[in-house]
Amino acid sequence: MNSPARRFPASAYADRLARAAALGRDAGLDALLVTPGPDLRYLLGSRAESFERLTCLVVPTDGAPASVVVPRLELAALTDSAAADLNLPVHDWVDGQDPYAQVAALLPERPRTAVADAMPALHLVPLATRFAVPPVLATEVVRQLRMIKDDAEVEALRRAGAAIDRVHAQMGRWLRPGRTEAQVAADITAAIVAEGHTEAAFVIVGSGPHGADPHHEVSDRVLEPGDVVVVDIGGPVEPGYYSDSTRTYSLGAPAADVAAKVALLEAAQQAAVDAVRPGVSAASVDAAARDVLAAHGLAEVFVHRTGHGIGLSVHEEPYIVDGNTDVLRPGMAFSIEPGIYFRGAWGARIEDIVVVTEDGCEPLNHRPHGLTELPG
Repeated sequence: MNSPARRFPASAYADRLARAAALGRDAGLDALLVTPGPDLRYLLGSRAESFERLTCLVVPTDGAPASVVVPRLELAALTDSAAADLNLPVHDWVDGQDPYAQVAALLPERPRTAVADAMPALHLVPLATRFAVPPVLATEVVRQLRMIKDDAEVEALRRAGAAIDRVHAQMGRWLRPGRTEAQVAADITAAIVAEGHTEAAFVIVGSGPHGADPHHEVSDRVLEPGDVVVVDIGGPVEPGYYSDSTRTYSLGAPAADVAAKVALLEAAQQAAVDAVRPGVSAASVDAAARDVLAAHGLAEVFVHRTGHGIGLSVHEEPYIVDGNTDVLRPGMAFSIEPGIYFRGAWGARIEDIVVVTEDGCEPLNHRPHGLTELPG
């Protein structure tokens, strides 16, 4: 089987750069300044990292071509990007030269600029001193692009979802009384890579009382018969799109009250999935899950938002949370992951990634949602 490409065709990045410039122009900006991070990977397919030497994509909004300012010793970082295919001008520099002045030279006097939110202060402050008008964040511009996934991005997310499903399908091999959370996590980490991810970005194995901590990772706690175990795992598949899926397991038959509460959680998660469609607000999807739990006295133990966007970042917009009036549109991808947490006792969470379609949504995870009983 052929390995997935490390980036999309150059035409995809040309389109993204053109749309970014147009949105920046509509926002009254002269240029977007993007340093290494998810925004640079989205706009150029570049995997360059941020160091003390400045690398910066300059996207003018007046129709001029985008260009890259990059240290000469890091030119190889552009090799895997679309810069060469698009014939973008590259302005390299060596130690002793002023890269911030090079960026400023590419812009008009008193430019109105926006910077990527991942730009380190190490670079933001020197850049800002070159401009009479302080830069603003480019978040509002770039979020409009990254929130709506195109067909190729959705396909990458489908592959990621299928890969993490294959890992969850093997959980019975590893979750056993007598093993530690750390031992289980080591097996899961290896499987995440074996099933097609480039790495395991996160592995949460929350057994017993640790399941009541939504952001517990792993520990040396030994799994015991009767434990309820929360397993939240994910990672990127090429070209960098993430999986993220949570299931809850029981080592042996669960107590009746545990089974009943997880059944309510499953109903809440399904209600939120059913609420997803174009034209509704992100907040309304959060409310769909929350209302089910509140009706059964569980509102206080659901302590986080219902979901987060996903793509080149594990957490990105849109956020499925009370107060978010963003209207859902086809192509948006995000998690639906209500949870219930009983401090000192146990917890449970059920999480799928969904993509908004023209008339509803497409779930990208398909493992059973209820409490999965394993030998105890």
